[in-house]
Amino acid sequence: MVLKIINATEAKVGTNILLDGEAYTVRKVDISKTGKHGHAKCRIEANGIISDNKKVFVAPGHDRFEVPMIDKRKGQVLSISDRVSLMDLENFETLEVDCPEELRSELAANDNVEYWDVEGKKIVKRKQ
Repeated sequence: MVLKIINATEAKVGTNILLDGEAYTVRKVDISKTGKHGHAKCRIEANGIISDNKKVFVAPGHDRFEVPMIDKRKGQVLSISDRVSLMDLENFETLEVDCPEELRSELAANDNVEYWDVEGKKIVKRKQ
């Protein structure tokens, strides 16, 4: 579910946007105003929230981006394999969630973590 729609010139550092169906966080924005009858151009650098890949692109200032809805929740780790099995601490639902490799080495059973639900995709973001 999309939270709202913004113009490219309204994207600030830290804003989350959807590009090609993936959620990204804006890391840098350069806005250049062109000539007398030209349009502003925005050069945006963004990092993926789920995949952690970097994307740099240029868009006209009047282009519109969707802002994704991100639900930040807490859970307790039940087991760790290629995916992390955890229990949501609010509704006690059991989930299989992706986890970055560097964070997986720090986790153990019964640890509390913060996980994000980004447009239906869930990922463990940090240990509590």
